[in-house]
Amino acid sequence: MDNRQSVYSLIIAVLLVSFPVVLAARQPHIVFVLADDFGWYDVGYHRSEINTPNLDKLSAGGVRLENYYVQPLCSPSRNQLMTGRYQIHTGMQHQIIWPCQPYCVPLDEKLLPQLMKEAGYATHMVGKWHLGMYKKDCLPTRRGFDTYFGYLTGSEDYYTHVRCAPIQHLNLTRCALDLRDGETVATGYKGAYSTELLSQRAISIIEKHNSGKPLFLYVALQSVHSPLQVPERYVAPYSFIKNHNRRLYAGMVSAMDEAVGNITLALQRGGLWDNTILVFSTDNGGQTLSGGSNWPLRGRKWSLWEGGIRGVGFVASPLLKQPGTVSHELIHISDWLPTFVGLAGGSTNGTKPLDGFNVWNTISKGFASPRLELLHNIDPLYVDIAPCPGTGRQLTLAQVVSGGSRANSGFNVSIHAAIRSSNWKLLTGYPGCDIWFPRPGLNSSESRRAQVDPLKPVMLFDVDKDPEERNEVSASFPAVVDYLLSRLQHHQKSAVPINFPADDPRCDPGPTGAWGPWA
Repeated sequence: MDNRQSVYSLIIAVLLVSFPVVLAARQPHIVFVLADDFGWYDVGYHRSEINTPNLDKLSAGGVRLENYYVQPLCSPSRNQLMTGRYQIHTGMQHQIIWPCQPYCVPLDEKLLPQLMKEAGYATHMVGKWHLGMYKKDCLPTRRGFDTYFGYLTGSEDYYTHVRCAPIQHLNLTRCALDLRDGETVATGYKGAYSTELLSQRAISIIEKHNSGKPLFLYVALQSVHSPLQVPERYVAPYSFIKNHNRRLYAGMVSAMDEAVGNITLALQRGGLWDNTILVFSTDNGGQTLSGGSNWPLRGRKWSLWEGGIRGVGFVASPLLKQPGTVSHELIHISDWLPTFVGLAGGSTNGTKPLDGFNVWNTISKGFASPRLELLHNIDPLYVDIAPCPGTGRQLTLAQVVSGGSRANSGFNVSIHAAIRSSNWKLLTGYPGCDIWFPRPGLNSSESRRAQVDPLKPVMLFDVDKDPEERNEVSASFPAVVDYLLSRLQHHQKSAVPINFPADDPRCDPGPTGAWGPWA
């Protein structure tokens, strides 16, 4: 009897000791790959002329997100990914963080990697940060990531990893290295093509990872942001593309596609794939000035038209309950934080009030999205700094004042803003470059500029029926307009003041320095 009890006790002891390990094994590895400036039309499964076999295969076996939204610019999308909160709630509703601006995502915001770390995850980041770096407390390694390898500003040379930016008080343009390994400047990588360099570092992290511990890996690729640079071997298959920028861009997309394929292969070879959730997303719409295309959507990066904010995105995982499907449910980049923390078994109690939703059942099981509304943005200071054909069409103050009764609504309709509710999308002010850029390879006259109706201070579209935003229907649905204006006014009341400080002259890294903290 004593021996039997001893055996039972031993078994119970082993089970108790093993339980945390079993629990940890159930926590999925999460890999988030963020592309930069990747256009809606530029993925193979959207019938592009660019080949993306890895993205096509992964998404075909996963869930393609076809009603998925990001922000129209780099820093805002990354900010909402990391905080799960609208940019009006962090003071980052205007533009991006430029290299010499002394601010970052507010330090009292608890970020996604911190929450994943609390849930027991190893947290690693590779690639573009662009969430502020003027002081060390803003750096990725101070905000939840165990390791970091990448660049801190918004763009740079793909081979030299040098960023050039104006130093206004010196009246010069400073070109300096922007590459870090942890918090140390990373020299010795000149000549290594960024897409390959970053993906190789991600693969190295995967290969060294202890599979008994859950992994959160954030890979923010430089691809396919300008400058247009890529090894010739990726461009060679696209000799049929006549436009020089488009041809280089196509090569860059192919290099990125290969990188995602290699990262996936490393997960499979390392025995992690069966318990991995891989998410692929763009950070904003494509930049038509640099070879990107959002056809047939209207607008581009920097705009609140669908071409600026409807993002290429998918989830690939053996853990999906309904793989091989297409989701048309409303999902936003701010939803990833509560979704990932939920999958990790963690808690969001330490965050400020979230604007994101846990959408895992929507993605995995095909349930209805818990998100019924999406604030795209409210930016009273908006200026589109990139040239747009027909820029004379920007709304003048006189046009806004003559906007009829809407100008007297609770919300100032001269402000650049947009909101989505169910199938409806309302835009106010000047939304940004409003052209339907033609499908690549076709004559640019196909945009039919002269046939476009004049912009109005308030515009309403049924984006389910009209994703190209060609049929403006505000006159037919005044009650919808009034409701959505009231919702904008509601959100504006909760907005914090815009934080967009002037450049700090102390940012200058000098002729032999590197971009990084100075305060």
